[in-house]
Amino acid sequence: MENFDYYNPTRIVFGKDRLDELDTLVPEETRLMILYGGGSVKKFGTLDRVRQALKGRQIHEFGGIEPNPRFSTLMKAVDLVRREGVDFLLAVGGGSVMDGTKFVALAAGFCGKETDLLSGRFKPVPVKTALPVGTVVTLPATGSEMNNRAVISHGDAKIPIFSPLAFPRFSILDPTLTYTLPPAQVANGIIDTFIHTVEQYVTYPSEARFQDRTAEGILKTLVEIGSRTLDHPEDYDARANLIWCATNALNGLIGAGAPQDWTTHTIGHELTAMFGMDHGKTLAVLQPAVWTVRREQKKEKLLQYAARVWHITQGESSERIDLAIEKTRTFFESLGVSTRLSDYGMTKEKIDDVVAALEKHGMTQLSETRDLTPEISRRILETAL
Repeated sequence: MENFDYYNPTRIVFGKDRLDELDTLVPEETRLMILYGGGSVKKFGTLDRVRQALKGRQIHEFGGIEPNPRFSTLMKAVDLVRREGVDFLLAVGGGSVMDGTKFVALAAGFCGKETDLLSGRFKPVPVKTALPVGTVVTLPATGSEMNNRAVISHGDAKIPIFSPLAFPRFSILDPTLTYTLPPAQVANGIIDTFIHTVEQYVTYPSEARFQDRTAEGILKTLVEIGSRTLDHPEDYDARANLIWCATNALNGLIGAGAPQDWTTHTIGHELTAMFGMDHGKTLAVLQPAVWTVRREQKKEKLLQYAARVWHITQGESSERIDLAIEKTRTFFESLGVSTRLSDYGMTKEKIDDVVAALEKHGMTQLSETRDLTPEISRRILETAL
């Protein structure tokens, strides 16, 4: 196991009928801004319930944070925060709203050029203070409710940002708030959680046994409840397990002291930025291809994944790996998500553009071993067709 620091200050408030506790979680004298995305939190009454729980406070609102939140949109929120003297932010929504709110929190007090906050990639952003953030989660997927990271769209790039100041102070996870989600969003969330987990697990052996077993528990739970929570959206237990899996997949626990490979996410971000593909769908098409191309480098962990998640223990090692990849693909497709780029109109001719974008953004040494070149990324994309 590698050396690591683990720090996570986020308070989790989990379960049904917890929104009224916002009254004790948000300081009474605060100047509050509620941030949200499209109309669903209004349509289904979540925003009204949040307002009711916070009555008596000075509240400002900022709506319209889009999927893959854009820098230009978020800067409008930053301007409003500065103008009104807002000192607490509450994100009501899914990963994009939470990510966008974190950026607003970091940018609001920054005295430099705000685009500088997007230049660090995998280094902490250069800020010394940030506004406090709370979240009300309505879409389980990204784990943003319990981590210190966000992904922001700017120009033709999706840019990760990190800061120890970006952890939410608290996050309310009420499974009933997710009952009205469209099935496609739920499926994308299941897949996003699954890939968050395997990108910290299917790497190479590192004697991180607790992390491995915890990751396997998340994966097995997703397989068990994936179709169930889609077919029965008001099955409380299924949805509760999905939400808790999503949170724990990316709160730093299973990645502590273990090697991590974010190839699938990195290439997937380019597909989203260039072609507008849903993030979850990019992951579903890329992960089987990554494992097919990198099967030798990941052989030991792929065999462990095959045995412990899919109970594949018979046959030659190559056959077991093939079957594990195929079972993964079948699981994604059982959620109604296609696993071939060609199903989304992608052609071989467009691969050059994706590889060029990876090179432009400096993504030329990917994987847990930093040896995945643009040419290997090309092979992965060709395999995913």
